Amino acid sequence: MGEPGFEGIHHVKLPVSDLQRSREWYERVLGFVAEMEFPDEDGVVRGLSGRLPGLGRTGFALRENPEKARGISGYDPVSFGIADQAAAEAWAAKFDELGVKRTPVIEATIGWIISTFDPDGTELRFYSWAGPEKDHVGEDGYPRHVRPVSS
Repeated sequence: MGEPGFEGIHHVKLPVSDLQRSREWYERVLGFVAEMEFPDEDGVVRGLSGRLPGLGRTGFALRENPEKARGISGYDPVSFGIADQAAAEAWAAKFDELGVKRTPVIEATIGWIISTFDPDGTELRFYSWAGPEKDHVGEDGYPRHVRPVSS
């Protein structure tokens, strides 16, 4: 028997304080399409799962849990892959059009980053696969490799 392996990310699940408010935000801002709902023992829907466009088989879920949502406010638990600087600029334009809070597009260590914040303040990052012309790895204020990068 060989080593067990991965086949990708099955789903990302984020805690939210108000499921309906968050559902509306994720639908409007990220194109979330709910496919399943999860009621509690009293029949109250406390969770949703579905898809975000472009993530292939990777699912996306929201789970009502105000305490945990407060706990990750200001934190970036997930970074969505985007193509390049132009894609980051396109997201910036979309966020501006929707009146959604965002960071500037920044040149990061190995790519371009823009972030927005959901209704609970959870930071959602959009990080490009294509990087800037200059690789900043190892420069002051940037990360460094802990092992050689395999090609």
